[in-house]
Amino acid sequence: MTPMERVAAYIQAWNDHDADAVLATLGPSGTYEDPTTGGPVNGEAFRANATGLWTAFPDLSFETVSEAPTGPDTAAAQWIMRGTNTGSMRGMPPTGKAVTLKGADFFTFADDHIATVTGYFDGGAVPRQLGLNIIVQPFQAGPFRFGDSVCVSSGKRQEPGAFSITYLEALDGPAGDRVRGGSRDSLIDMLHLDGFIGATTSRIGNRMVTVSAWTDAQASRQVMKTGAHAEAMKWFTAGEVASAGYTSVWSLERNNGFWVRCDACGRMSRNSHDGDACACGAALPDHPPYW
Repeated sequence: MTPMERVAAYIQAWNDHDADAVLATLGPSGTYEDPTTGGPVNGEAFRANATGLWTAFPDLSFETVSEAPTGPDTAAAQWIMRGTNTGSMRGMPPTGKAVTLKGADFFTFADDHIATVTGYFDGGAVPRQLGLNIIVQPFQAGPFRFGDSVCVSSGKRQEPGAFSITYLEALDGPAGDRVRGGSRDSLIDMLHLDGFIGATTSRIGNRMVTVSAWTDAQASRQVMKTGAHAEAMKWFTAGEVASAGYTSVWSLERNNGFWVRCDACGRMSRNSHDGDACACGAALPDHPPYW
């Protein structure tokens, strides 16, 4: 097989959604790298990268625009990727939106296989087309680590009587995506529980934390009976998604209450009850939900 035939076989394997065939074109030591991988990947890590993309875009395809050898053991291929996001991507629900991405792969060859594939494309193009936020921040600065956060509120404005904290250390990135998807399903269940007020989840690398607010400690136990939580517990106890984790429930000791800004005079005033008035005599606006 010539180098250009190997390039064609590699791209065809991607279009066939055949991870075994993709890996076979690279051989046991071949690597792949693009702006989203964080460095070269191979073997099962490359398989996870490919299958994750096919899961998010079940109709994913690559159109080869041009391809040519660039040296005795090198080649390049320009392509256009197309797909519709009808599957989960990194734990997020599908958007149903179609994407188009232009890029190019550069290949090196050795021992009758592709030795390296280096892909170049705009790493923000797909998120932008899906309507997703693109956050640029360091992974770590000194003792501070960075990640992202999601919140959901029931809209209840009553005072929380208890907080539940869950912390998991995910096994790896794909496991973290699975945990995030399970958390989303569990939070959807929680929104139907009487005692649930709201929750905030954060992901910092493989560190997964959920803080949920409840009317009282007893109310927090309701989540144990929901289907999504029970399924997530099976993943955890089987060792499928995390290397460590804990849960806890904290009861309220003191709540200093909301302060809100008076629309009339601009002063901050304590708003303990709906309908309270500012010292200036004007009615205070309602406070937002506690969580």
